[in-house]
Amino acid sequence: MNVIRVLFIGDIVGEPGRDMLKNNLPGIIEKENIGFVVANSENAAHGKGLTKNVSDEIFSYGVNVSTMGNHTFERPEISAIIADPRILRPANYPDEVPGNGYGIYEIPLSGSKIKIAVVNLMGRVFMTPLDDPFRAAERITAEISKATKNIIVDFHAEITSEKQAFGWFLDGRVSAVIGTHTHVQTADARILPSGTAYITDAGMTGPRDGIIGMDRDIIIKKYLTAIPHRFSVAAGPAMLNACVIDIDTDTGASTGIRIIRIEK
Repeated sequence: MNVIRVLFIGDIVGEPGRDMLKNNLPGIIEKENIGFVVANSENAAHGKGLTKNVSDEIFSYGVNVSTMGNHTFERPEISAIIADPRILRPANYPDEVPGNGYGIYEIPLSGSKIKIAVVNLMGRVFMTPLDDPFRAAERITAEISKATKNIIVDFHAEITSEKQAFGWFLDGRVSAVIGTHTHVQTADARILPSGTAYITDAGMTGPRDGIIGMDRDIIIKKYLTAIPHRFSVAAGPAMLNACVIDIDTDTGASTGIRIIRIEK
């Protein structure tokens, strides 16, 4: 059995999240013998969206693929990098939307090379109503499976029931379904019966003492007044939330998943 160990990093929020990558990712890769790194980067530029400079910075720390979500097109600067095959926007955007919804990547393993695919999809409950992610996933994974059985899915969605339904829907068809978007790491990492690793949310990499990474005083003020306020990334201590997934590359089934939480 050949096993590839994948690190999936929860939503990177602003400079504090990027600093956590800089200070911790190389050590995690070495200590955990990580062969491939995926990070959700849709909040990496000042708390919302992605720019070329920020993207280059993230890749320089050891990330192989950046996935996105509902903030993909918040910044016009994304147009300069959206065609980069290492940057994935939700695949259930309409066909005419620029960018890639999935990618297949070749990486070294045990003296040879294997292929691993990453798919980005977005939920529809309390989110922008994109195309059906279930049907999109069914179509895309059927196509990808012709090239590789090793498939990681980032499902960027709001509610736990939609995420759980998505995990069960894809059990046995993909290696892992990793939830993102809520910025709160859940305690339900497990291997589903047919071999798909699952967690409802990988969590967040960014300010620990904010509210989902944003300045808590601003968020509380919004709730007290019901008046919109401009959010800003919180200051103070930061954390890195991620999960490690072991994939049997002969079958595409996962043999283990566990969470990582580092606070500084």
